[in-house]
Amino acid sequence: LALPFPFLPALLLSAWIPPAPALLNILAIPEEPAQGENVTLLVRGLPGELVAYNWYRGTSLSQAHLILSYIISIADETPGPAYTGREAVRPDGSLDIRDVVPEDSGSYILQTLNQRFETDVAYGHLLVYEILSPPLLLANGTKLVERRDAIHLLCSTPSMADIRWFFNGEPLPIGSRLGLTPDNRVLVRHNVRREEAGSYQCEVWNPVSVSRSDPVNLTVYYGPDRVTIVQESAFRTGCTVEAEFNASLILWCVTRSCPDPEYTWSLNGRPHDSTTSSLSINRMTKDKEGTYTCIAKNPMTELSGSASVLVKMSVATSATTIVPIPSKPTEGKDVILSVQGYPKDLLVYAWYRGTASEPNRLLSQLPSGNWIAGPAHTGREIGFANCSLLIQKLNLTDTGRYTLKTVTLQGKTETLDVQLPPHPMESSLRLRIMPPFSK
Repeated sequence: LALPFPFLPALLLSAWIPPAPALLNILAIPEEPAQGENVTLLVRGLPGELVAYNWYRGTSLSQAHLILSYIISIADETPGPAYTGREAVRPDGSLDIRDVVPEDSGSYILQTLNQRFETDVAYGHLLVYEILSPPLLLANGTKLVERRDAIHLLCSTPSMADIRWFFNGEPLPIGSRLGLTPDNRVLVRHNVRREEAGSYQCEVWNPVSVSRSDPVNLTVYYGPDRVTIVQESAFRTGCTVEAEFNASLILWCVTRSCPDPEYTWSLNGRPHDSTTSSLSINRMTKDKEGTYTCIAKNPMTELSGSASVLVKMSVATSATTIVPIPSKPTEGKDVILSVQGYPKDLLVYAWYRGTASEPNRLLSQLPSGNWIAGPAHTGREIGFANCSLLIQKLNLTDTGRYTLKTVTLQGKTETLDVQLPPHPMESSLRLRIMPPFSK
């Protein structure tokens, strides 16, 4: 200690001997410091009668790595070549470092000197986590074709932090068709599929900081898939569509495609002027019969598909009418509301007293042939397979409107009304047929 102060580091180095089993240990407080925080390398297990401390940055006791020398008796310290101006030694040997930066990470050595000029060393480690900036997500392209192109995404960041991937805001599952480089910075998906279109992000993280990239939105072009033609207001069997004379018909060309395909129509091989997904046939006539073909082409995938349908004018059918038998029903007698021209492809029918609402239902016949009484059934009404209705022993309460509703196998619904007004002088019931209307 009588030596001049500047010679202390050299004395400690030259007097160093291999340490006994280490009793000293160094603990970083906090254990996971973030960039900009203050850190203490806390020394535990110091013996008594110490004279001085030396702190080194690195893994060797080299003069070039000396941070500070501290003489306990005079509480004075001498900076070394590795001193940055942010370090200070406490009387208990601990080292304070202000405003740590990631470059402060690494190994640190404390060397002690006692009154017998014996030295001891303790080793510590400091890991400073940086406050992460958002990474930059780069893509080889954002417009891809299904089963032809591959996705290449690069998560660009100067940080050595860990990287995670997200798809539409959720953690991205790593499937058999997903490849990641060992450092997780490059994501590859071969033969991209439509369900892989969406928003991709990458995220850098460490124990003290998390930061996510802006999203990259990928579009996957596909299709057209199988093309079909559907129709409105027409009867269809197989590949044939039947429309009544002078009726209107709309054909729809249906497919799945991204982007929407370009449509072309033809009639019997001749181009049609419609270039949308629908084609309207107004006032059906014989000259509009034929094979209608729709071609859907995707300009991005360069794929196309087509479908055809035969449109024919349906043979005229007789209108459904209701005829009372007898034509002049009288009180106390039976009457049959006979249905003529009922649909041959009938699925189900129902009779109502009044309008076609459930509380007014008299009875209905099911596809099995059985009929079921409704809320308005009095026990005097019987239904038949041809839709006719028998009302037994008429009375004045039977006066009023009756409604027949039929539904065909193709889902076509028709409703017919009939009125039974009484004749007060003859105590009879007259039948007046109302014009049918369709729903």
